[in-house]
Amino acid sequence: MSENCTHNCETCGETAPRAKQTADFREPYALSSIKKVIGVVSGKGGVGKSMTSAMLAVLLNRRGYKTGVLDADITGPSIPKLFGIHGRAHADEVGCYPVQSRTGIDVMSVNLLLEHESDPVVWRGPIIAGTVKQFWQEVIWKDVDFLFVDMPPGTGDVPLTVFQTLPVDGIVVVASPQELVSLIVAKAVNMANMMNIPVLGLVENMSYVLCPDCGKKIDVFGESHVAETAAEFGVPVLARIPIDPQLARQADLGVIESFEGDMLDGAADAIEKLL
Repeated sequence: MSENCTHNCETCGETAPRAKQTADFREPYALSSIKKVIGVVSGKGGVGKSMTSAMLAVLLNRRGYKTGVLDADITGPSIPKLFGIHGRAHADEVGCYPVQSRTGIDVMSVNLLLEHESDPVVWRGPIIAGTVKQFWQEVIWKDVDFLFVDMPPGTGDVPLTVFQTLPVDGIVVVASPQELVSLIVAKAVNMANMMNIPVLGLVENMSYVLCPDCGKKIDVFGESHVAETAAEFGVPVLARIPIDPQLARQADLGVIESFEGDMLDGAADAIEKLL
């Protein structure tokens, strides 16, 4: 700090501190190549945001695109488990490299840096947000068409860091069928609007269950309000994902890449159009 500092930045003639503040942090690592960044968000936890992120990465990968998942849920990372990844990320003097899944999807998560994947991450907000920045700025994402960012729930430090640091091309909001969804979705959508991030649409998870005998749709959590909520905010409903024991089993076994069904095809279509 200059000895002539008056602590009034508006009248300050010093330029060095200003240069630091206006540095462009939105550029990824110099060796990275990322075409589109998609944030997957939710207003609350437990709605299947990580599952949705993983499935979308799998679907776009099946369509011939190179995909990756940046697990920004630092204190509750689920992405490696879904893909059955238990190794550690490799780093050298050049940079850090994501771990590839069985089908070639790039994955970076704090779990891939810990000595034991069950070790808790007991960090304060600024350190957590800084880790997300490092995943963007110090990891080498090679030739990625779609990078999905699995964000923690809510509108706190990490979502704010992602929106300010990464050039997010659009977000997918994941919700569940309860009537409270309107208020919860509102928080996520309003934050995106404040940050000028396009909302691609809503995905309703745990939307219904199919009767194994007659095939009838049963609304386990009551009547869905996702259509009204989407209309309220002027965004489309991209998908309604049923409660599926087989899907849950594949997630638990770390073989999410083997899931079947077209429940997320509409969301994948909307994302594909961004290229």
